[in-house]
Formats: sequence, C-alpha cells, structure tokens
Amino acid sequence: PTHPSLITRIPTLEHQHRYCTALFREETVKRMASHLTRILEFVSESPDRPLSQIEMLTQNEIAQQLVRFNATSSPFDRKACIHELFERRVEENPRAAAIVVGTCTLSYGEVNRRANQLARYLRRLGVGRDKIVGLFMTRLNQGDEVIFFDECYHRSREFCTKHLSRFGVVTRQVKACDYEAMEDAINENTRLLVSESPTNPHLSVVDLERFATIGKKHQVDTLIDATLATPYNLRPIEYGVDYVLHSATKYLGGHNDLLAGVIVGSKEKLEDVRKLRGIMGAINAPHSIYLLERGLKTFELRMERHNQNGQAVAEFLADHPAVEKVYYPGLESHPYYEVAQETMRGFGGLVTFLVKDADWRQTANIVDHCKIARIAPSLGGVETLIEQPLVMSYFQCTPEERKRFGIPDNMIRVACGIENTADLIQDLSQAIDQATDS
Repeated sequence: PTHPSLITRIPTLEHQHRYCTALFREETVKRMASHLTRILEFVSESPDRPLSQIEMLTQNEIAQQLVRFNATSSPFDRKACIHELFERRVEENPRAAAIVVGTCTLSYGEVNRRANQLARYLRRLGVGRDKIVGLFMTRLNQGDEVIFFDECYHRSREFCTKHLSRFGVVTRQVKACDYEAMEDAINENTRLLVSESPTNPHLSVVDLERFATIGKKHQVDTLIDATLATPYNLRPIEYGVDYVLHSATKYLGGHNDLLAGVIVGSKEKLEDVRKLRGIMGAINAPHSIYLLERGLKTFELRMERHNQNGQAVAEFLADHPAVEKVYYPGLESHPYYEVAQETMRGFGGLVTFLVKDADWRQTANIVDHCKIARIAPSLGGVETLIEQPLVMSYFQCTPEERKRFGIPDNMIRVACGIENTADLIQDLSQAIDQATDS
C-alpha cells in the first residue's frame, strides 16, 4: 500500500513508524520523505498531547500538510525540512523530539548525531546491564574491591569476577544478609557494597538501614538493585543507600518488549556515569523510551495485581503436599518476613519453590505441563513466565557452582503476571498433579 490516504488507517504512532519503515524498503526516498514529513509536522504541532493519545491523521489534516510540503521540489530539501523541524522541536518539546527521532532514525542515519542532545532529556541508560557496568567502570580502579552478597544476579557477578578481575579489581562475596561478614570483609581498598533486595531467586530481603549504615561507617558507597521490588514496593534511597538500580526491562516497562535500565542517585555521584555514556554508547533508543512511558502509565495498577498474584500463588504452593519449600517474603515462614513487612509495600510477583523428592526431569515436567505460564527466564511483564533455573539461567554452571549459588535441580521460579489469580493457581495445580502422577 502506497497511497497517502492509507496512513489514516494506522491508529498509533508505533504502527505508523512500522508502516513507513516497510514503505521505505519499497519506495523512493522522495515519497518516504513526504510521508515522514507529514507525520513529524502533525506530531510536533501538537506537543501537549499525551503520547498514548496521538490520534489518526484525518484526510483534511493530510491535505493541509500536503499543501505545504508538496511544494518542495527535492527529496533532499524535504530531508532538510525534517532536520530543521527536529532542531526546533527538540528545544521546545523533548517528548515531541523523541517521536521525531524514533520515526526517522531508520531512514535518515545522520539524525543519530542528535542522540546526545536528546539524551539530556531522556537521561536513561541503555539496556539493563549498562547501568551497573557503567557504575562499576566509573567507581572502580585497579586494586579496588567490591563486596557482593552471594545471592545476586549472576550476570553482575560474572562481570566482576570474569572481566573486572582482568583489570585488577577484586570481588569478594559473603553470605546474603550476613552484615557482620560484610563488615569484616571491608578494608581500605573497598569501594562498593552491592546487593539485590529482594534477591533473585531466593528473595532474601536486605535490612536497608543496616546496609547503608555499614557503608557510611566505613565511607564506602552502597548499591541496591531493586528490580524485583520496583519503586512501588521499595525505596532504598530513603534508607540512605547511595545508588539504586532498576532493570526497566522488567516491571517498569511491563510488556516484555523493550530493553532499558535506570540508575538512581545524587547528581554529584552520577555525573561520571553520565559522561561515560557518551563513550560507551549506553544511550537508549527513543522508541524504547516511548514504550517505557507507555508502560509507566499502568505501572501502579499492574504492580497491585503482581503483588496480589504473587501472594496468592505463594500461599497456594506453601500448602501443597508436593512442594518442599517456597521462597516469598510475604509468607510468615520466610526468614526475612519481618524485614519485608517493615520496608516493603508489597512483595512482588516472583515466587520460587522446590518440588518435594523430585529430580531435574520430574521438576521439568511441571514446567512443561503449565498451560498459561510461558517458559522464559525474564519477569515483570503482564504474562506469567516460568522457568527451571537449572536448565535456563544456570545451565552453564557446574553442579558444584550451582550448589554454591543455592540452585538445586528441583527449583522452579514463577514470575506471576496480571492474569486472573484463580486461573494461575488452577494452572499450577494441574501441572503439579499431572507431573507427579506420571
């Protein structure tokens, strides 16, 4: 379809972008420039509209844009119009400018040179791991040391032990929530104390006030990855933690369709990280930021349902005879239940459990029999995901390493989405029954 009027049938900017991208592969630069220009002008002349409420272009609006831009004789002139429009709108309205870049990046590569200018407004790092890598790279030098609680995201640990170690940075690990051991491990070379809260997949909850106090006592910065809790359930900054990390890919985005990361801290502490972005290229695509803004509009509603589903599923599993143990901070049986009650608003959608008297194959059968949950290692989206860490997140580890990390063969991790609570419980129930019967 190439007729200009067909753009009126495309309801959202995202689909307009896809349409124009596909169109570019088949049409001349001249026609592509004309279509893009109409979209950009329409968006930029309505800067106050919420991104989710950009309406369809009407026939009359298209005609009005054609009157102006059809008079431009050359595709190169049209491209110049787009660049001029971007220059003007990026200063007047950053949100409109993000749409401009997101729409024309694929067709006009030179617009990429405006990324640094746009980044002043977006101020988010690229994918999830970029945020912690950027912080480590700015804070750690040869001879410095970083201390982790041993329950942590395995990629963060891997970056330190396998890569930073090549540059003379020492990584020490102590038992999760063992504050005496962490304090004993601090020496004159220690620069960072690092933990998740809750941890993944064991969901241990850190006493944030105690954690931050240890750092201040020894003049060592503290870092909490609060991805599993989200800002809805946990605010580490309020307890004195220096840096807070979030993988916006998860709950903040909420739809399993973007990669983004957020680092939170004082302007002074983050200035070096901001500068390093320009060197490493850790600046997210405007379209990902558009998707993230969309996800944040329903963030509170989704988190209420994630918390509800997580609590209900955990209670169901705790009472099931085929389940050996459940890891969830909202259960009174959890070792950090009291800490969670004091510091968290809710306990999230992630639930981990062990299948009683099951080997890896019997455990895998439960995963395979689930009908609603999708098999995947992520979390935080509207769809429920399920995985067996042995065969996904930790498949490259040796049995000895998995034992050291607390990953037994009979462990299953469920990341509850926002589906009907009773449906999720019924699905898990039938999966466990079928797997154990067979």
